[in-house]
Amino acid sequence: MKNITVTVDDELYHRARVRAAEQRTSVSAQVREFLQHWAAEDSEFARLQREQNELIASIRARHAGFSGSSRLPRDRTHERDALR
Repeated sequence: MKNITVTVDDELYHRARVRAAEQRTSVSAQVREFLQHWAAEDSEFARLQREQNELIASIRARHAGFSGSSRLPRDRTHERDALR
């Protein structure tokens, strides 16, 4: 287990100790819990990448066999149900 040092002003430290005491815990326990949740969250980039991959998979599943190289006749290009 690693120890870390965090510098905060006296007023913040006092308020944090009071709040932790009200919750029957310690400032260290609260900071540890915060860091566990924070570290477990996806980064914004990872979240967006996952959403993009899910969307692409969804599109491919709905339109199996259709690709950008597929060609539609000119008169069907703008039909709403051409891809459904």
